[in-house]
Amino acid sequence: MTETADELSTPLGQKTERRKRRLRLPFTAMQALAVLLGLVLVAFLTVALFTDNPLGGEPIARVALRIPSDEKQPAAASGPTEQAAKPGSHQAPVGDSKTVTIIDGSSGKRQDVVIGSDAGEKASGEPAPAAAMTGIDPRLLEKSRYGMIPVVADGLKPFTVYAADADRIRAAKMPAIAIVVGGLGVGADKTADAIMKLPPAVTLAFTPYGADPAKLAERARAQRHEILLQVPMEPFDYPDNDPGPQTLLTTLTPEQNLDRLYWHLSRFQGYAGIANFMGARFTATDSVMQPIIREAAKRGLGYLDDGSSPRSTAPSLTAAQSMPFAKADFTIDAVPTSAEIDRMLVKLETLAKERGLAVGVASALPISIERLAAWTKTLDSRGIMLVPLTTAMLKSRSG
Repeated sequence: MTETADELSTPLGQKTERRKRRLRLPFTAMQALAVLLGLVLVAFLTVALFTDNPLGGEPIARVALRIPSDEKQPAAASGPTEQAAKPGSHQAPVGDSKTVTIIDGSSGKRQDVVIGSDAGEKASGEPAPAAAMTGIDPRLLEKSRYGMIPVVADGLKPFTVYAADADRIRAAKMPAIAIVVGGLGVGADKTADAIMKLPPAVTLAFTPYGADPAKLAERARAQRHEILLQVPMEPFDYPDNDPGPQTLLTTLTPEQNLDRLYWHLSRFQGYAGIANFMGARFTATDSVMQPIIREAAKRGLGYLDDGSSPRSTAPSLTAAQSMPFAKADFTIDAVPTSAEIDRMLVKLETLAKERGLAVGVASALPISIERLAAWTKTLDSRGIMLVPLTTAMLKSRSG
């Protein structure tokens, strides 16, 4: 008798060991995983196709706004968009206002929104006070395809609204010097040094480049500095010497250069005027320079010529537009040594006493900031007044 005998051939009374049967599923593990992934995909497609959410995936920020008590509806700004101020509302933030920079996740477009606890009209219907140095007056903003840019509104100009405080009556009666430190916005450390170590009467000029020029410009205004926007323009050795993206070029049409100008104007706000950044060839070419000056004048800005090009057409073009203008007499740190910087500052003093006014420009080199900070502390004792650039422009026009 063999071990394979079945129960029928097994003698009565003897037990057989039944073979255990394994439980088999009608599908494999890989088939189950495939079905599960298919269900997840179907659910995702259902949500994507039947849910109306055009901003899905965009970063969202929610900012609480305080509004006057007579307003009935709550105010809030959320997501990558915000409500624009109503025309004629005269909403103007004051000293405790904040600026929120909104970045579109798809296009990278930046837009600054000013939020203030006292924004809006007074209950009496009178317009709110003019913006403090740390705030941006929304009446002086106009939307472009790149963001908000300056504009004249309600008889107000950015040149006057964003000019730093100064005793202009005293400045008109005594020798005065204006100092402009440029190249700021790229390099947070050197920019912070210029903002904090130099007195408020020193005007600061920011390039449109850098990770967050709006934040640094706002910090400068908070320290009561007057600020300018430096607009990159074509030098004679372009493109070997390239000022940067969106440079204004003599080979472009006026419309193309104006479009690039709007890009620069939208990078931050609160500046009283613009200045050339390089640009010896561009500023010497009347046909391309004229539309830029005309546009800047129309938007209520002043213009600083850094004095680097003796062929610049800016003096005559700004005069034709009755535009506030100044031209730098000296570059203080062309030779960046303590002895040479001090020598140029003495030359500025001499010129101011002879002519009544002098304008100097400098870069934000550590040595330049150090010598300027020390020099400005002793200037008043020698009968010379340090003034913001706008005050120098007004004194020049009155003279």
